[in-house]
Amino acid sequence: MLGLRARAAAQLPCPSSSPSSAPATSLARFARLTPLAALAPLASAPPPPRARASLSARWKWNAPSRLGGTGTSSRPTTRGADLSDLAVEHSLCPSKENGGMLGWVRKGQMVPEFEEAAFSAPLNKVVRCKTKFGWHLLQVLAERDQCILQDIDPEELHTKMQDPSFLEEAQLIDVREPDEVAKASLPGFKVLPLRQFGTWGPVMTDEFNPQKDTYVLCHHGMRSMQVAKWLQSQGFKKVYNVAGGIHAYAVKADSSVPTY
Repeated sequence: MLGLRARAAAQLPCPSSSPSSAPATSLARFARLTPLAALAPLASAPPPPRARASLSARWKWNAPSRLGGTGTSSRPTTRGADLSDLAVEHSLCPSKENGGMLGWVRKGQMVPEFEEAAFSAPLNKVVRCKTKFGWHLLQVLAERDQCILQDIDPEELHTKMQDPSFLEEAQLIDVREPDEVAKASLPGFKVLPLRQFGTWGPVMTDEFNPQKDTYVLCHHGMRSMQVAKWLQSQGFKKVYNVAGGIHAYAVKADSSVPTY
């Protein structure tokens, strides 16, 4: 499975659901991740014509290039310019405010032509491609392997928790609120209330190892799935959402755990 790569687009027409007759032009960069949720425009739900990717460009463009349009299109001075600067000045995509950064993306999220170019270009090499939205210059800045996100049945989790080594090696996270945890809890789970995400979110990779198996729990499995997807987007390799939450665990796996 191909890992996601970050690519910067020097001149990149951003896809639009209702493109104009003249090709749009934009400067953008993005990171791609095969299995992760992408920050780049989805092929099925592209951004508006003036949307732009946001990634600070590090590549120097040393040759003049046409930014888009037909007939009256101009040739901006690009010799020696930084891609992020070009994006801010010339891109038609909203992401230009962030220097053209699109973030991590995976296959199936962009139009076919752009996807093919994005997932075949070598790292740090600027490539060009054309779509129905116009011409794009893009550069992959980073790449990482696919991450796993899946549900785990309460019964299976219960079986694993009988093994002391599992409790020592696995990363167990409970995203319920303190008052909920007071009513019912499972041993070994670290409480990180979802409402306090602003506090623990920024330091997550400092407190937890993205390479270790991570299990996320809540009341019915909804909030935990939200956090699990976020962890996946942060590069956590194996993330498991406890299906049905602690309620299902109490009903199906361990009746000694209270329900509420």
